[in-house]
Amino acid sequence: MASSPLLTKISHPFSSIYPTKFTPFYLATEQSFKFPSTLFNFVKHLSSNDNPTIFHNFNFDSFYANLIDNSSHKINLTQVHAKLLLLGIQQNGFLVSKLVNAAVNFGEISYARKVFDKFPDPDVFLWNAIIRGYSKYNLFASAVEMYSRMQVLWVSPDGYTLPHVLKACGGIPSFRMGQQVHGQIFRFGFEKDVFVQNGVVAFYAKCGKIASAKVVFDRLEIRNVVSWTSMISGYAQNGQPIEALRVFDEMRSTGVMPDWIALVSVIRAHTDVEDLEHGKSIHSCVIKMGLELEPDLLIALTAMYAKCGQVMVARSFFNLVKVPNLILWNAMISGYAKNGYAEEAVKLFRDMIAHNIKTDSITARSAVLACAQVGSFDLARWMDNYISKSEHKDDVFVNSALIDMFAKCGNVDMARMVFNRTLDKDVVVWSSMIVGYGLHGRGREALDLYHLMKQSGVSPNAVTFLGLLTACNHSGLVEDGWQLFHCMKDYGIEPRHQHYACLVDLLGCSGYLDQAYDFIMNMPIEPGVSVWGALLSACKIHRHVTLGEYAAERLFSLESYNTGHYVQLSNLYASARMWDRVAKIRVLMRDKGLSKDLGYSLIEINGKLEAFRVGDKSHPRPKEIFEELESLERRLKQAGFVPDRNSSLHDLNEEEMEETLCNHSERLAIAFGLISTAQGTALRITKNLRACINCHSATKLISKLVNREIIVRDANRFHHFKDGVCSCGDYW
Repeated sequence: MASSPLLTKISHPFSSIYPTKFTPFYLATEQSFKFPSTLFNFVKHLSSNDNPTIFHNFNFDSFYANLIDNSSHKINLTQVHAKLLLLGIQQNGFLVSKLVNAAVNFGEISYARKVFDKFPDPDVFLWNAIIRGYSKYNLFASAVEMYSRMQVLWVSPDGYTLPHVLKACGGIPSFRMGQQVHGQIFRFGFEKDVFVQNGVVAFYAKCGKIASAKVVFDRLEIRNVVSWTSMISGYAQNGQPIEALRVFDEMRSTGVMPDWIALVSVIRAHTDVEDLEHGKSIHSCVIKMGLELEPDLLIALTAMYAKCGQVMVARSFFNLVKVPNLILWNAMISGYAKNGYAEEAVKLFRDMIAHNIKTDSITARSAVLACAQVGSFDLARWMDNYISKSEHKDDVFVNSALIDMFAKCGNVDMARMVFNRTLDKDVVVWSSMIVGYGLHGRGREALDLYHLMKQSGVSPNAVTFLGLLTACNHSGLVEDGWQLFHCMKDYGIEPRHQHYACLVDLLGCSGYLDQAYDFIMNMPIEPGVSVWGALLSACKIHRHVTLGEYAAERLFSLESYNTGHYVQLSNLYASARMWDRVAKIRVLMRDKGLSKDLGYSLIEINGKLEAFRVGDKSHPRPKEIFEELESLERRLKQAGFVPDRNSSLHDLNEEEMEETLCNHSERLAIAFGLISTAQGTALRITKNLRACINCHSATKLISKLVNREIIVRDANRFHHFKDGVCSCGDYW
């Protein structure tokens, strides 16, 4: 037995308090402990020895330390703790520090604190244990509080104390406290301790003081992987992805191999700059290092592929995780919503709440954005109902998204209801409502809201003015739009291309083409695609071929392969019945390999969207649809409706022209809506192209003949047809 590592020639300091004969605790508790049986067998043999000196020489520190190290549950720790109390050695700092650290590792921070508080004079190791525990579980305020108490009691920190305190200061964040700790690092002589200095770099980065972090980093004599990672993460987290990637390249040039934490930040940096090509190279590095199943890397890769448009690849990573956390759900839902996969985003959101996974504001906003893109009013109402019963009902960002959603789903009055119930209205909420009014051509209401906004003390921003100019543009309020544009400077707002394009569109559509051209020529910034596009569109409305051709030339020089520009010019020639030039444009498009986007219309029936194209007969109910369409055409003729021949963009004979016009996708959608819904039900239609003059005029009259409200969202705005009148006032 003398050779056993659990025996020592030095008597235990507490051995004198033990009686020579007593019943060891293991005889009563062996079955309740989940520890290695060899420990118990050894102590049994030891206690059965007739020589009490051997028992007194037994190393209790090692024995109980082994019990603590081999604990698998809190109950094991409480049993050991009880024996320490029973044996009167509960003031053994080594064992109590072991207990606190073990409790922290089990996540039992409250129990760890109780053990700590019972110790009369904790040393630095015990303070480190409790501070580490609070910092580990992000209880940063408690960690800082314990460090402050430690200082009051004149216990000097060591190199293990300070990094945990710095982490807590960065997590709160408490920049002033962190600065004080940084000063103490010099006072206690840890300015060359790389472990401590890494904590300083991370602290400054967490507080957004990336320049200070770089100063500390540059002074490091030794830089390990943690040093580099702290700097890379700092840049990535503070909106400087290019710098993060530069530091990563520098790190690799020094021969330091990145760890998974560094790779997470690098992937996020590539995500921010949407550099999928280089992001894929990092993905390859992850695979080579065998880290492809690391949870944080899975989240980062999912977010990268989702944001860069490769949502199917992103979904494959998402599916690898058995229990996705909130960040992963958000990355996938947001990726779907922002890349045109709105229906998939909504489905995933429904799956999430069906599994009772707690959502946050980001989840809710992404789901609302997806609903807005789907355009279903029934879905919008479902989402609003969900939000109203959730903890997000007072979230200003979620409410702003709801306002936008209802406006884009065709019900600006519901958007106003959300606006009215929002308590703390910031500039985003006001702007969302103003933009909503602009989308629906309710210019006067947008202007009234703008005045209320100013009265409430909220200053407008660039989005506010864009919404106001759009509202004026869609309502023909030339004078108001002109004044609003020129008062932007009163709020220190520099107009962007969108603002200039809006004003050009407003002037041009109202017939002020010369003024629009002069305005463009005097712009302080180079006119972009949106500006010249607005002028070309206005020229088409007023059949100003010469100016339209000039605008088209500018567009072709900026975007020579944009199909829309050629179609716009072709439409201009067709409106002027210049068929030879239309033919030349068609040939030019064919030579460039360009083809016109096909028009389609969606109609919502009982929460489901049905799609139609021009002359579409692929629907399961074609006979009923075309019978209804023929009935509508007869009633239109009886009511005196005459098709506008200029809305046809081909040189067709009259019979072909009439058939083409009445088979436009929105007309088919209307016919299907009429045979699929009860009398009086509003029809909601979305069209991917701008509404043509003929269909616009026909839909006005149809709304009166069938006594229905027909809401059409085209590529530019909403049209509300009711009783033979459109909300746009025939101005679009």
